[in-house]
Amino acid sequence: MIRSFLLKAVVVLLAPCIVLGQVGEERGDVVLRWNTEVLNQVRENRVGAFDAARAYALLNIAMFDTVNGAEGRRRARYNEALISPPNIRLGVNRIAAVSAAASTVLSQLFPDNADVFDSLLEEITGQLGQGFRVQRGLEWGADVGNQVIEIRSTDGSTPKETLAAGTGPGVFRSDFGSAAFRNMDSFFVDDPLAYVSDGPPSLDSREYAAAHTEVRLLGDARYANTDYEEIFTFWKAGGGSVRPPGEWIKITQVLAQQEGTTESLLSTTLLFATMSIGLADASIAVTFDKFTYQFWRPETAILEADSDGNDETTQDLEWAPRNGSKGGSPEHTSGQSAFAAVGSTILADFYGTDNIMFEAEGDNAIAGPRNFASFSDAAKEAGRSRIFSGIHFEFSNQAGQAIGRGIAGEVLQWQN
Repeated sequence: MIRSFLLKAVVVLLAPCIVLGQVGEERGDVVLRWNTEVLNQVRENRVGAFDAARAYALLNIAMFDTVNGAEGRRRARYNEALISPPNIRLGVNRIAAVSAAASTVLSQLFPDNADVFDSLLEEITGQLGQGFRVQRGLEWGADVGNQVIEIRSTDGSTPKETLAAGTGPGVFRSDFGSAAFRNMDSFFVDDPLAYVSDGPPSLDSREYAAAHTEVRLLGDARYANTDYEEIFTFWKAGGGSVRPPGEWIKITQVLAQQEGTTESLLSTTLLFATMSIGLADASIAVTFDKFTYQFWRPETAILEADSDGNDETTQDLEWAPRNGSKGGSPEHTSGQSAFAAVGSTILADFYGTDNIMFEAEGDNAIAGPRNFASFSDAAKEAGRSRIFSGIHFEFSNQAGQAIGRGIAGEVLQWQN
């Protein structure tokens, strides 16, 4: 079980900033600061969910590997090529090193905003002075960041591959532009495709009819329900947001502060690396399912229910999803659900219990904070939000949750 390296302490929630002074080098607030920056970039650049998951992983791997090398430790590594040089720990300011690694990665992922990352790096290091250890840290961090980018430059996430829109009953009718991610090299999991689902139920089955009826009733834009509206809005995570994997990066920021994880820089980088790697590897299995089954979204399924060969489904030509659009990728399986299961599983393992209360802010401007009694409660709500939004069936929620739990379970073994 992954655990914080410090005893839990009751702490005052801090803004994501660096706390310097006697323990300045030891705190993990800097990790939250750079994660806030990548979340902002995903929003501003309207990055897709799978690209976003990859970006979160690259950033947090670089920060973890930087601290791990500076510690002189030989923990299991996500990038086996990153071998820390001899005695690197003897002369490195770790705050400078983490920041240089983060700035290097983000500058290559979002080159048009390199000046933003340079400014943040300058702001952070300006508080550290100009000593030898700071300079050594900057050099070490930049080297690790460049290595991470180089290692992943041919990981299969590019060039872009598009699955053309299909036709006929049960088939998604728009192009799917993220098909390449099904072939992306994993960050840790041996074979993400070992966790893919068995696919959606047949159109003429009772299981399909039940799920069809549920989303037709609960996800209808014409059906006013305050609870469903609030949950849908909180978890929407559409274009211009941090996307579904980013919601769990944000939740991890909340927990890292609330539970005192930021008291340790190494512990904080470990938590965020583990989380982001699970999210990225889950995206491989999810995109494989979407490419393989190319299943239609509820909007098409309800408007064309007369073509599915199932007497128990109901056609409604005036139906529209609460989401406002049908969804930009094939329906099966739910990425939101997979990411939620990854996030909740990893947090429960890291903190030794599922039952930790926390409050999180929605990424939608009109979504206020929500309180959760446990990580699993948040994951369940995130998955169900897709039915309330009218863009997923319950069987895809369950399949996505299973993928996420499986991926997270394997990622949690990395330190052994």
